[in-house]
Amino acid sequence: MTIGDHRAAVVGTDPGEAAVSAPRVGDAMLFGGLLLLTAVIVLLDVRTGEDLQVVPLLVVVPALVSVFGTVRQTGYTAAWIMAVVVTSRLVSGGTFWDVAVGVGFTVLACVLGVGSCLLRIRHATEIARLRSAAVALQRQILRPLPVLTDQVVAHGVYAPIEEDRLVGGDIYEVVESPYGTRVIIGDVQGKGIAAIGAGFAALGAFREAAIREPTLTGVVDALEDAVARHNTFSAQTGEVERFVTALVLGFEGEDRVEAVNCGHLPPHLLHDGGAAAVPLRLTSVPLGMVEFSSEARGAEQFDFPAGATLLAFTDGVTEARDASGAFYPLDTRLGRWAGYGPSEVLDALHADLEAFSGGVRRDDIAMLALRKAPTGNRRRQSGAMSGQGARRAAQTFSEW
Repeated sequence: MTIGDHRAAVVGTDPGEAAVSAPRVGDAMLFGGLLLLTAVIVLLDVRTGEDLQVVPLLVVVPALVSVFGTVRQTGYTAAWIMAVVVTSRLVSGGTFWDVAVGVGFTVLACVLGVGSCLLRIRHATEIARLRSAAVALQRQILRPLPVLTDQVVAHGVYAPIEEDRLVGGDIYEVVESPYGTRVIIGDVQGKGIAAIGAGFAALGAFREAAIREPTLTGVVDALEDAVARHNTFSAQTGEVERFVTALVLGFEGEDRVEAVNCGHLPPHLLHDGGAAAVPLRLTSVPLGMVEFSSEARGAEQFDFPAGATLLAFTDGVTEARDASGAFYPLDTRLGRWAGYGPSEVLDALHADLEAFSGGVRRDDIAMLALRKAPTGNRRRQSGAMSGQGARRAAQTFSEW
């Protein structure tokens, strides 16, 4: 799914909730198997006679169906089993208390089977609803792409795993400022709502600092302060403190890109039929961990020629595994798409990741493909700040 699609409105029942309550086995297969099982058990009971009554064992069937069936399927199964077992019990005879206990136990077992199915589906629905809300919140925080600024065209793919308690904290943003275009891509430590909160703190600080700060290191210092404040608040409320790996890039229209790497994966440059990682030498500690380092963060520059594509990504790409546990060979695969455009590279890479991992991902995936904006066709995106508007915003922020 591309980032441009993630604002689509949800109409009707959420797909996650619908999947929870959907039958995993068709009615024909389930009830056909139930009739066959009943026939086998009844015939076996007739053959064993009074010495060994087998029909009462059918009371476990509703409990088994409750694990994978719907409430309706479990209810029908329970009703059928009650009819068969109670009839068998009445026909076989016995003392009043033997019959009463047998019938009562059968009814209780069937009711418990239906109740357990109802509780399972209700719990799974609540989890699906919470998971969907977390993913929707995360998508609303992130800007839809592609974005065109005076310096770059930014395409992207964002694919959350959307699994219980595994919603991640991948973040990205593209901001046009008086000092050029600033870009961030990052990954918050951990999963869940708390990780999204830390990511939102970093994103909010970046959106302000990218316009306000004249230097890229100043932007990163503001991000560090924001994550530190968030961690202080988290500690006060009993939450776990988190760090954020981040790659912050600055584009000012030249054939060079400025970068500050805060413990993040280096970007890859696709150009002239080849692909290679950008050798960043000044990698520093992640955001939120500056107190553990004695070295100040520094910016460095690297070449970004016309026609090249700069690919930045989170570790959901490099840590994807196949069925044997082998990691995704990014450096080897990227060379196949060196001649592609930014959006085509992302599509090919995303599809290859899905095929490599068999559709089973353990982490979110965020990828940005950046290319210099065409010189003769630069236009400002609606709502983006540039020129005097961006300078007025920067002046406003500096007065706070």
